[in-house]
Amino acid sequence: MSLPPEILKKVKLLELNTRKLVNNLFAGEYQTVFKGQGMTFADFREYIPGDDIRSIAWPLTAKTGKPYIKKFDEERELTVIIAVDISGSCEFGTGEHLKGEVINFLAALLSFSAAKNKDHVGLLLFSNQVEHFVPPRKGPGQIHRILRDLFYFKSLHKETSIASAMEFLQGVLKKRSTIFVFSDFLDEGFDGALRRIGQKHETVAVVVNDPMEFDIPDIGLVSLEDAETGEIVTVDSSSGQFRKAYRSYRTSQKNKRDDMLLKSRVERIEVDSTSDYVQPLIGFFRQRRSR
Repeated sequence: MSLPPEILKKVKLLELNTRKLVNNLFAGEYQTVFKGQGMTFADFREYIPGDDIRSIAWPLTAKTGKPYIKKFDEERELTVIIAVDISGSCEFGTGEHLKGEVINFLAALLSFSAAKNKDHVGLLLFSNQVEHFVPPRKGPGQIHRILRDLFYFKSLHKETSIASAMEFLQGVLKKRSTIFVFSDFLDEGFDGALRRIGQKHETVAVVVNDPMEFDIPDIGLVSLEDAETGEIVTVDSSSGQFRKAYRSYRTSQKNKRDDMLLKSRVERIEVDSTSDYVQPLIGFFRQRRSR
């Protein structure tokens, strides 16, 4: 598929920026945190006192008259799924970038890190249903396709259903995988689906927030539109009572969301879309490495 020049320019710029970050900062953190999914036979060697006797290769030992053990290497290759929320609420942002743009950058960063480590990478784009799925594969062509789809694919729906996305992955992923879910998690009832998929696959929730979603400044009468339902309401933001009630309501929503993530028993990374949004990922990997 040929891309419009403006999309191609974005993809190339994103690739340039993320490759630099991966090479300079990220790849080492990624590699040391995510281990392989099993062990594969590598070779035989002579038994040394202290070796696990369960590894003794009895047929070879009987044949040679000397005790030998089996050597195993860790299977380093992983399957990584980048699950990206493309619902209407991700089209909001008060900083330099919209939440969706921050999500795309971080998704690309993880994709390049996985590719540099020779892992399989797949992409899931979802709203209130699965909109697009790229099965996990290896190679530069796969990464270019993922970058293209992150920028080029347009959502058909505005609402969000994280549960639907997780149920889809539960059905298509046969091999144990590592799943990163990028979303603002402005949704309800997803804790059960996240918990179920987390029982089989290593799952990390990357929560992208914008501070303006919790605090409206004093700018007088202002019309607010729900990005997912299209509902518009006009409010008086100069009212201290209104701003306090709004902050209390959104804080309650956030606490409910965080409680659902906690019940889901998945790990969580909090990202502020108006500040350094790469550092939380690096901090997460460094914290896990030190465990």
